[in-house]
Amino acid sequence: MAMEVGGEDMQRLMFFESARAQAQTEYEEDGTNAAALTRWGGALLELAHFRQGDEAREMIKEAVRKLETALQLDDSKPETLWCLGNAYTSEGFLVGSPQTAKDFFRRASGCFEKASELDPSNDVYQKAVEMTKKAPELHAQLHAQMRAQQEEAESGGGGTFRIGANGGSDGRRGATKESSDFWWDVAGWVTLVGLGFGVVTLSRNSATAGVPPPPMPMK
Repeated sequence: MAMEVGGEDMQRLMFFESARAQAQTEYEEDGTNAAALTRWGGALLELAHFRQGDEAREMIKEAVRKLETALQLDDSKPETLWCLGNAYTSEGFLVGSPQTAKDFFRRASGCFEKASELDPSNDVYQKAVEMTKKAPELHAQLHAQMRAQQEEAESGGGGTFRIGANGGSDGRRGATKESSDFWWDVAGWVTLVGLGFGVVTLSRNSATAGVPPPPMPMK
């Protein structure tokens, strides 16, 4: 199920869809093009933010498959490891089991650490390592919040106070709606460190393909 978008979000959606299509074309023309496959996977990960529920999860899993294949083709690209680390982190937040989530976070941290080794001048990679250390605690908090919302819905509560992905409150909404939107908060946290980096990378890689640069994320 796609989320309703408008304004700058619509521009971002169109940009990443265009980037995905261009990367897919390039990879289908050359099955050894790891850079194109990385852009394809990265675009899918961004596009997943505009989906909900199972559709979002499946898009993230598809992004993981693309990025893992890109890494098999060329394991020397830090941007591939960066995107894969973000995809693993997204998967970790979306599973209910704390142990399974920790396994995903551990894999994500490994990707970020290797990316930092390959490009030690990029502080974003090391920052991602530090942020991932906090992921298990945040996972527990977010899933506790979701359980509380579900319990309130079952007991006939009218809604819950929700902390949005940008740190602000979204007011009071129905608990059923809250549960369906839960993953959006997670995705917002996952991309908090790297969204600007990802936009710049995709803009640079798509410049020669005639893809317009995306709008900068709102502060």
